[in-house]
Order: sequence, then C-alpha cells, then structure tokens
Amino acid sequence: MTRLLKPLPLLLLAFAVFYLLPMGLHGLWIPDETRYAQISQEMLQSGNWVAPHFMGVRYFEKPAAGYWLIALGQAVFGENLFGVRVASALTTGLSVVLAYLIARRLWNDPRKSFACALLYMSFGLVAGQAGYSNLDPQFTFWVNLSLVALWFALDSRTPRSRLGAWAVLGVACGMGFMTKGFLAWLLPVLIAVPYILWQRRLGELLRYGPLAIVVAAILCVPWALAIHLQEPDYWRFFFWHEHIRRFSADNAQHARAWWFFLPIMVVACLPWAALLPATLIKTWKDKAQPAIVFLALWLLLPLAFFSMSRGKLPTYIMPCLLPLALLMGHALIDLIQQGKARAILINGLVNAVIGLAAMVALIYLQISNPMYGNSHAEMFSLSLAFIVLLAWILANLLQALRPLTLWAMPALGIGLLVALLPAGMPEMITDTEMPDQFVLEHLDELQQTHALISNELGSASALSWRLGRTEVAFYDTEGELRYGLKYADSVHRKVDLDSVQTWLAQARQQGSVGVLMRVRSTSEHREEGQLPPGGKRYRKGALLLIIYPQLP
Repeated sequence: MTRLLKPLPLLLLAFAVFYLLPMGLHGLWIPDETRYAQISQEMLQSGNWVAPHFMGVRYFEKPAAGYWLIALGQAVFGENLFGVRVASALTTGLSVVLAYLIARRLWNDPRKSFACALLYMSFGLVAGQAGYSNLDPQFTFWVNLSLVALWFALDSRTPRSRLGAWAVLGVACGMGFMTKGFLAWLLPVLIAVPYILWQRRLGELLRYGPLAIVVAAILCVPWALAIHLQEPDYWRFFFWHEHIRRFSADNAQHARAWWFFLPIMVVACLPWAALLPATLIKTWKDKAQPAIVFLALWLLLPLAFFSMSRGKLPTYIMPCLLPLALLMGHALIDLIQQGKARAILINGLVNAVIGLAAMVALIYLQISNPMYGNSHAEMFSLSLAFIVLLAWILANLLQALRPLTLWAMPALGIGLLVALLPAGMPEMITDTEMPDQFVLEHLDELQQTHALISNELGSASALSWRLGRTEVAFYDTEGELRYGLKYADSVHRKVDLDSVQTWLAQARQQGSVGVLMRVRSTSEHREEGQLPPGGKRYRKGALLLIIYPQLP
C-alpha cells in the first residue's frame, strides 16, 4: 500500500486537507493568536524587524525570528487568518517530513517510516497546535531539526555528509535560539553529550562540534548585536525573566507541580495513548540498540528537564513528541508484523469509549445547562459537534475490529476533529474567545474612531490587528506588557479606574472613541460601571463594544 500510494506525498496531502484548509474558517483565539498576529503585523508596518513591539509597546519576552515567519506569512498570504497561522502549519508539516526521514534512516522500513510520520502528525497536541498561531510549532521544528541533524551527523559515513549534518545542526540551533531563546542550544547538548560519551566518540564531538557553534553564531550574532544597540535592556530582561525566573523562581509564571507533564504526555499522544505500555516494553527490550538509546535520551532528558522547571505549560513538551512517535511507530509495526493485535485493539476501544463519553457528556450538558442556543447557526454547530464525535467513535471502532489492517484509522478521527471542531464550537465560547470576529462585524464603525481602549490585552490586540492600528489604550490592565509600560514613551497608554472618565472626555474632544470590553468577572463588571452612559452599545457573549461620539 505504501509503495503504491507514495507515503510521504500521501501524508502531506492529508496534512493539507485536515490542517491547512480549515485554518481560515474560524477566528483568532486569545491570548496567543491575536498577540502574535499583531506583533508580526507591526513588524510589517513599522519596518522594525529587530525589536518586537506589542501594540507599540516594547515586548521582550521572546526573540524576533518567530515573529519574522508569522510576518512573512501575512506578507505572502495577506493579513488574514490563514496568513497568521500558516507558519505554524508549515513548520509542523516539516516536522512530519523529519519524522519520515529519520525513521527511514533508523530502520530502512517503508512501513515504519509511514507509521512514525503518521503517528506524529496525528498526536493530539501536535495536531491541535498545527493550525494555531504560536511559537511552539516553530520552536519544535528547529529542535527536531537539530536532533535529526545530530543523528545524521553521527550516522554519516563520509566526511562531506558529516560536515553538512553538523552545519545543519548549527542552523537549527541558531534559528531555535532566535525563536525562543537559549533552550534551543541546551536541548541538543543535553542529548548529545551522554550519547556520545556512551558511544565513546568524544573526539568526534570535539572535531565537528565547533562547526555547529560557528554556524549558529553567524546566524545569531548580527541580530543579538542589533537588538542590544537598539534596546540595551533587552538581554537583561530576556535572560532573567524568561529563563532564570521561569525555571527556578517561587513566583514563576505558570507554576506547576513536578509531575505535571506525566499526564500531559498521555493526553498529548491521543489517539495513540493506549500504545504507550507496548512502546515502553519494546523500548526496554531494545535498549542495547544505539538508535533506541538515542531516541530514549531525546524523549526522557528534555522531559526531566522541563519537569524540574517551576514554570510549565503543556506545549513545552512538544520537542519530546517526535522521539515518542518514532519509538511508538517502531513498536506498532513490529506488533503488526508479528500478528499481535491486542494492544492495537485496546487502543481503538479506549478511544471509542472516550468519544462515547464525550458524546454522552455533551448531551447531558445540552439538556441540563444548554451550551448551544436555539438558532439555526447554533443547531448546525451542535450537529457538527455530534458528527465529529461520531466520526471519532467509528474510526476507532474500525481499528478495534480490524487492528492489523485498519490500524491507522485513529488518524482519520483526529484529522476530522481538528478540521471540523472549531466550526462546531458554541457561540458562548467563540464570542468570548475569538474577539477579532466581533471586531470584524463592526469594522466600518471602528475605522471611523479617533481613539481606542480595551480592558483586556487579547481583545485589545484583536482590535489592533483588525484595524491595523497600534495605538490602543489599556484600561485597568497590564498583563505581559507590565515591563514595557514602564518606559516613558509608553506609560501614557495606561488608564486606571479613577481616570477613565477623564481620559474618555479628553479623547472625545478630538473624535469618536471605541471601547472594547470583555465583561465576565466582578472586577470587569466594575470596570464597565466606571464608563459614562450613552454611546452606541453592542453585546455578544462576554464582549461589549461601545462607540462614543465626539463631544461638541
């Protein structure tokens, strides 16, 4: 089958159908998508490709390269939903290609190459992030490329191919560093050093490693010097806040328990999670093989490192998923070749039960506390949600019924889920979490306003991106702009509760004012209560838009 259908083009076609095509069919999720859309748009508009700015305010949380790729997507495809997301999709697709290529190099088995790439592409966390504008898919690709290049370097038979692989390793480390920071250098070293010491090939590392360092430096140093000259405080903030504090501080952002990533790993590899026991057993049995040792180090050492960090988010472990897919694909095809169907059958049944439980929960919630309204649009979304769940259940039941031949069916289930579920979301979620669509509905009126203000950064950045205007005032909110708003040229952008009426009165002297609010919590209701009466008011879910006319 794989020879007839040419597995790599087949995988990329499936990727295009399930992941690329639906990207323009739903609004930008807050906070990440609107943030990255606006920062990248601002680079295009300002021509400042060195120092990231978020709605005109200095934003030092990440380097610049990730924004470059998102900006490039908007430059090529337009400042639209597809243009914002295409960088994540393409880098995920390239990681799928890497999975196929390294599996072919490791085992020279077409079925294993296809299985490894398919499993990686259909891991829930990978699939969910593929159409989501974020830096994690990009960073994951550069880490994946660095470690694939490392294996090719160590496995090369000629000096030329070895030099080329080490040079590619340097490129990947350099681009990874300029995407999310020093972790891009640490992770390859974390895996390379123990593996090379185990192989007793330290001399090879000392001979060729400097090439990777030189290539990475050639890529990184020009931008590193440029941002130092433009923003001398950048490196102090970035190194201290984004690395030292996030890793070790008691008040680190997104603080979690050390075991946080263990259940996340299980969820991340759905719909293949039930194959984990068989994968671990197979890995242990083959622990003497160099390829298996390399993959195990690639999986376990970053997982241990991330678990030691106080700050944790599910996406942090995405660099661990490619080696897991390789180990799992290796184990899966061996089970099929040996005619051992039990683990695959159990995987299909577990997924079917999960889908059935989700369907029962949806029915119960809709009866007891309806999530969907009675409009035709809401009923269509509800029907679509049921169709997605039904497709998931059927796809996995097919795997359970014929595990040795229809083993790949869960990938179809996750593909349909990723493609259709956003369109099946109830309005109570989309109206609150995708404010750019609300802004789009009132774009003509907002374009006529003189000033803009918002009480939530996700909504503010949606407003800024849709209108192509950076000057949005921040009403009783700072968030990740807390540091940037301390600069003298930005402090005027802050508006507190006591001064909002004065600010509005002054702004209305010059023209109309648009106020975009997200009103859910007690504090947000208090913020709404401080606003003066009047103006044209529009509500949708938790979002409130007020257009105040110019004062006479």
